[in-house]
Amino acid sequence: MTQVNARAEADSAQNPKIITEHDIYLFREGTHGRLYDKLGCQLERDGAHFAVWAPNARAVSVVGDFNGWHEDTHRLAPREDGCGIWQGFVEGVSRGDVYKFRIEGADRQRADKADPFALYTEVPPADGSRAWSLEYEWGDGEWMRTRAARNALDAPFAIYELHLGSWRRHEDNTPLSYRELAPQLVEHMQAMGFTHVELMPVTEHPFYGSWGYQTTGYFAPTSRYGTPEDFMYLVDQLHQAGIGVILDWVPSHFPNDPHGLARFDGTHLFEHADPRQGYHPEWTSCVFNYGRNEVRGFLTSSALFWLDRYHVDGLRVDAVASMLYLDYGRAEGEWIPNRYGGKENLEAIDFLRQLNEAVYRDHPDVQTIAEESTAWPMVSRPTWLGGLGFGMKWNMGWMHDTLRYMREDPLYRKYHHGELTFSLIYAFNENFVLPLSHDEVVYGKGSLIGKMPGDSWQQFAGLRSLYGYMWAHPGKKLLFMGGEFGQRREWTHEGALEWWVLQYPEHAGLQRWLADLNRFYREHPALFEVDFEGTGFEWIDAHDSEASVLSFVRRARDGSSVLVVANFTPVPRHNYAVGVPCPGRWREALNSDARDYGGSGMGNLGGAETHPVAAHGRFHSLTLTLPPLATLFFVLEEAAHG
Repeated sequence: MTQVNARAEADSAQNPKIITEHDIYLFREGTHGRLYDKLGCQLERDGAHFAVWAPNARAVSVVGDFNGWHEDTHRLAPREDGCGIWQGFVEGVSRGDVYKFRIEGADRQRADKADPFALYTEVPPADGSRAWSLEYEWGDGEWMRTRAARNALDAPFAIYELHLGSWRRHEDNTPLSYRELAPQLVEHMQAMGFTHVELMPVTEHPFYGSWGYQTTGYFAPTSRYGTPEDFMYLVDQLHQAGIGVILDWVPSHFPNDPHGLARFDGTHLFEHADPRQGYHPEWTSCVFNYGRNEVRGFLTSSALFWLDRYHVDGLRVDAVASMLYLDYGRAEGEWIPNRYGGKENLEAIDFLRQLNEAVYRDHPDVQTIAEESTAWPMVSRPTWLGGLGFGMKWNMGWMHDTLRYMREDPLYRKYHHGELTFSLIYAFNENFVLPLSHDEVVYGKGSLIGKMPGDSWQQFAGLRSLYGYMWAHPGKKLLFMGGEFGQRREWTHEGALEWWVLQYPEHAGLQRWLADLNRFYREHPALFEVDFEGTGFEWIDAHDSEASVLSFVRRARDGSSVLVVANFTPVPRHNYAVGVPCPGRWREALNSDARDYGGSGMGNLGGAETHPVAAHGRFHSLTLTLPPLATLFFVLEEAAHG
């Protein structure tokens, strides 16, 4: 036994950071969810313990600032239990030192690999790992004690999707740091009334143009914007302001950069060896081998790490469909069927179930959200019912159908009415999030405002009506940054949002509309409390395709309701009859055509009284004025008696 390994063995009984036999048992089983406390670089007062999984390596050394990058100075030794972990203690390692693992692989080639469990890295394009320990005093105790109710399925979710590097920038076009972002983002979130922010991946990534979706550092927030503690400060400030934090997380694939996970020990360790399983043709990246226990433990540990150490409130899991289907993005003959001859990735299914069980076992007050674009059943149903165990799922069908409808000239929308109503056929099959995400404003798709037909006035009116309909529709809400004020150009990660357009009334009006919409949404449980059951929704009239008008009621558990009427043409509708469930005065609580929002100011003078005239199968009705391209919200102000 080498001297460096002897030190590790001697300390194992006293130091919880040292790997025990029980750790190895869980590691081999694939159920160890806290590998970040055992592997990688574990700093001590006089040095650091290093451990890395490289079962097929011929030799492993730690090279770094502390030894002049000489591989002979600090060689690691393989554990004698045959688990494939190399370990050792290195004296003189200080916080911030840069290091890598120099691995002589099974192919006899040497490669300097970044630490898969690094907590912090050099700023890209540099790719070294930094010796680090997380030292931060949290101030979000009140949030953590009460967040179970805020993150519950019956709570309001108005999610603001954000790319940290391009939300706002300095005058020289350099990104803001985590600490610079914190007060500005908190102020904006509070002014707009969003409940949660969803950050596009902060996990370290070498190529900025991947937006974080090509991850190399599964335990490190990108150093582009500061230290790990700086990112903790951002999360902490959001929590103290009552705002939840959801992270995009990518267990579906990883890049093949030489310093990363690909061919880690000279073999296909984290990925499948056969390119029909281990290579993703659409993204030119590597696919994790979910059938390998140690890989499942690595990914589960990453997910739990952000929940454990960074107090994150949810994980939005990217590209779940690519994990579920063996033929995803592949032509005939480019994929290998499962053992039953099917295209389902059985190992990935098992992993996702195991992941969600671990998350909800240890953190029942958070949510996992699947970005799953197919009709895979029971994505957001418990594993004990045969589901995948996610808390929620993005409703990609709603998004595609709704945007396709909104692109149509209003003159022809009556022929496409079913694209709006179809989503209610399956709206309660899953716990859905309605996403208008970054994917809809990139790669030549233009901006949201640019998708609306007509002149500028009609475009803004159309977008306001879309947001009103979306916030009224069953399901949680997600909007990508810039959509709140109608940014004209397509999003680019290399520049800030077009904040300057807020000097124009139509953009400022749209922003006021969304802020008021969020406020109203959060104040009325009928719009969020029963999102995932049919009892929370009732059509008034889904069939008026000729006028392109929809009317429906949303209900809370206590029976309180909100009436919603949307006119998707630029033609005002006068004396429009709408049957209602209760007689009395219905107050016009929100009107997207109000002058404050840039509309024409048409409406119902604050509300309307019911008449004992039957309509839409109900004994009482309202006679309303429907403004052009507008969504209206009504609440029962005073019930009629007698």
